[in-house]
Amino acid sequence: MTTGTFGSAGINLTDLNFWASPLSERHEVFRTLRERSRPAFFQEPDIEVLPQGPGYYALVSHADVVEASRRPQDFCSGGGAINILDLPADLNEYFGSMINMDDPRHAKIRRIVSRAFSPRMVQRFEDQVQLVAEQVVEEIVTGGTGDFVADVAARVPLKIICDMMGIPGGSYQTVFDNSNVILAGSDPEFLAEDAGQAITQLLQAGENLKNLVEDLGRRRREHPSDDLVSALVNANIDGESLTDQELGSFFILLVVAGNETTRNAIAHGLELFTTNPRQRDLLRGDFERHIPGAIEEIVRYASPVIWMRRTVTRDTELGGNAFAAGDKLLLYYWSANRDETVFTDPEVFDITRDPNPHIGFGGPGPHFCLGAHLARREIGVMFRELFRRVPDIRSSAPPERLLSSFINGVKHLPYEI
Repeated sequence: MTTGTFGSAGINLTDLNFWASPLSERHEVFRTLRERSRPAFFQEPDIEVLPQGPGYYALVSHADVVEASRRPQDFCSGGGAINILDLPADLNEYFGSMINMDDPRHAKIRRIVSRAFSPRMVQRFEDQVQLVAEQVVEEIVTGGTGDFVADVAARVPLKIICDMMGIPGGSYQTVFDNSNVILAGSDPEFLAEDAGQAITQLLQAGENLKNLVEDLGRRRREHPSDDLVSALVNANIDGESLTDQELGSFFILLVVAGNETTRNAIAHGLELFTTNPRQRDLLRGDFERHIPGAIEEIVRYASPVIWMRRTVTRDTELGGNAFAAGDKLLLYYWSANRDETVFTDPEVFDITRDPNPHIGFGGPGPHFCLGAHLARREIGVMFRELFRRVPDIRSSAPPERLLSSFINGVKHLPYEI
């Protein structure tokens, strides 16, 4: 067991200075961690207003992450899948969605939610993605701001998620701003550096989104419409329906996961095609042939969600190593997607990579991303429309990255057409 640091440079995965270091240095640390026979152990964040927990193990190999994902009976999500620290009840009220649940409750909630992702519903919004992409590209042709995230990457998933939920256009900015706060990590552009102030900001952001969807939910119970909120509040399986709290926390999950991660994949995609011109030319030369592989490679290479947490439910083994009940594990998708034992030349961006068993949408098991199909559609349609209308679009400066250990985010990306 290590003591919270690693290597001669004193790298600590809990230290935000590590996540502010160059990408090449971070990937090198994870490469070295993958060579260890025993997962490294790190101390939890020391936040003044929250109790510090016992620490966590970093699962960094593809095999370990996949196996832990497949064994929810041994490695549960209920301890806090998106948090290293065990959050107090007031935070879990907003952020304790089904991603933090285990079966049987998780299965029931997912069954209700899955009905809203029926083929008919998804097909409806697949068609809408094309219309939104066309509008977005038309606007940058006539004069954008020069920030690809604001002009392009953030707009498509934001509008689609809001349209799916039935959120009116006047509330789009509210959704955008509050989701930025929730996934801000420790970035000072969005969160105060003082821990108490930051927690207040997080609570307020959660309250804002929860109030928005609960108000809509009350109206949809009385006057259903053809949107996701109507489907959710009126669904009933085995005598159960979503409570207002569950609706609110699910909405926060959906706008955060469905908005932030897709927008980051699109932003990373432009940067990757700019810095890998041969891959760009390959895609443009036969778009329909290569776009499926390009989408998977963008998600693998970028890994917008860096990790998810699991908690060991009973003494068990994983990858030949023993773990005790109560141990915390962080499943580093970001590292598993660069595992040399699975991916040949993992540092190379290759849209023809086949097979490409990445876990950018989460590992196999009950928590695989419900919106993966829609996310793929949004990424593919957006690049099809960009390369059709503005084939020379490219980033014009390095991306400004989010300071976060959880989301591999791009805050701003200058571009030129």
